Amino acid sequence: MTRHPYDPHWRFVLPARARSEPKLLVIGILMVEVMYLASLYLMEPFLQLVPLASPAEVAGGTSPRGLLIQLFSFVALGLAVVLISRRLHGRGLASLIGQPGLALQQMLQVTLLLSIATLAIEFIPPDIELLSLAQMRPLGPWLALLPLALAALLIQTGAEELFYRGYIQQQLAARFDQPWVWLVLPSLLFASAHYAPELPPVQAAHYMIWAFVFGLAAADLTARSGTLGPAIGFHLVNNALAFLLFGEAGGMDSGLALFLFPSDPSQSLAPLPTMPHPLPSEDSDAIGLFDPGFLIELLGIGMLWAGARIAIRR
Repeated sequence: MTRHPYDPHWRFVLPARARSEPKLLVIGILMVEVMYLASLYLMEPFLQLVPLASPAEVAGGTSPRGLLIQLFSFVALGLAVVLISRRLHGRGLASLIGQPGLALQQMLQVTLLLSIATLAIEFIPPDIELLSLAQMRPLGPWLALLPLALAALLIQTGAEELFYRGYIQQQLAARFDQPWVWLVLPSLLFASAHYAPELPPVQAAHYMIWAFVFGLAAADLTARSGTLGPAIGFHLVNNALAFLLFGEAGGMDSGLALFLFPSDPSQSLAPLPTMPHPLPSEDSDAIGLFDPGFLIELLGIGMLWAGARIAIRR
């Protein structure tokens, strides 16, 4: 008998079948969004009472402390998902993640393999030659902050995976047997959350398409593995490269980057195909919707996805 690649997913969604009414899922998504948005609105009053960093630093992620606070604030999203899932569906954290031991093992496997592969690509010619255009932060302080930064990124990526690939994907799969439903719909929601109206239209469209494809890859990894572990590892490596290695000097979410490229578009180069925070450029209107550079970005997602599948042998 041929084994279906998504067999682990059917076991993964079993805890969601008891209360899988679509109206409950819609209510749950709205309640999670409201709770998370409320936490964001409370951030500025909190920072006025506890002046750890200025609100601008946190919103822009332009300093180490500002970006760390921003990333750690995603704990509010994770707590909202767990609370709403328990109240509306009678499900706890373990049911959203899958078998905890297996999830941890798979996350470590994916994180290790993708980290080695992507670092090898970034630090060999010709890519390493591009670093001559960047300013490097002092290595000692950056290394000292690295464990805390990785913990913050794990919270950020884990919370997003818990919401989109855990809660939403599971609840849809418990109700609908067609894979396209629980692959596509959570990915569309993930893409809409990455809408950036401040960007030029083509660049904003690139960002959303990138997020949609990224969401499809994470959803597929979850279905193949039966846990959130591979998707979290996949997401963690992508964001670690974008947040911790490369950034634009003074740019959004650059506070923890080791290498800072100049903000002058005529001098800067895109630091990484999978960078999750595109920045506006003066010549963005001249960029086509499917220009070669953007297709290379999508190829980068495919390479990470293939590497994650190799790591978990699925």
